[in-house]
Amino acid sequence: MRAGLLACMTTPAQGNVIPDRALYACDNGKFGKGWPGPAAWFSWLQSTADRYGRTRCLWAVAPDVPMNAEATLAESLPWLEPIRSLGLPAAFAAQDGSEHGLIPWGQFDVLFLAGSTPWKTGPAAQRLAVEAGEHGLAVHMGRVNSRRRLRIAQAFGCTSCDGTYLAFGPTTNLPRLLAWMNELHTTPTLFGDHTWPPGCATSAHRSWGSSTPSPPSPPRR
Repeated sequence: MRAGLLACMTTPAQGNVIPDRALYACDNGKFGKGWPGPAAWFSWLQSTADRYGRTRCLWAVAPDVPMNAEATLAESLPWLEPIRSLGLPAAFAAQDGSEHGLIPWGQFDVLFLAGSTPWKTGPAAQRLAVEAGEHGLAVHMGRVNSRRRLRIAQAFGCTSCDGTYLAFGPTTNLPRLLAWMNELHTTPTLFGDHTWPPGCATSAHRSWGSSTPSPPSPPRR
């Protein structure tokens, strides 16, 4: 992590200790059983930023409703500006159906490709990723736990990804993951895209990768 290859994904329930100088991202715990409620979540987010520094935080994802685009838009909208007000880049979680006019462009800093696996690895999510790039936004893909899916994220133009791959057998899986990353540095994919130089990170339960292992720019206002 200190070398910039790994960053740390943290959630309210995990309470991971972020290593010195490591970059980190803040998930909200909505996917699973780690959501503490809006007030407790925002308090945790503020205390995390205070403890570890805002310049090291790559983004914080607004509360969402997994697999439900309309409900996610309603849930996330009130929180995007408060996240930015903390000096953190706000991430918006796109879900199945978000491509139908349910993305609040201009109100967030990172597009998080969430939703079901078929959706987030399909053409609708790819089009949103391309559009996000046209807006000058970073793109993150969640739940990337295989070489194949890492290649899909690369082909979509994602700038980061996360998964649980390193949580299971890290001694064995870390060298394998680093080999995948090195392959992305050097080998074009079949999709005709450029090579992709990500780093990857681990937490107690999730791993995270970023193609930009440097502090982010201040959130747009």
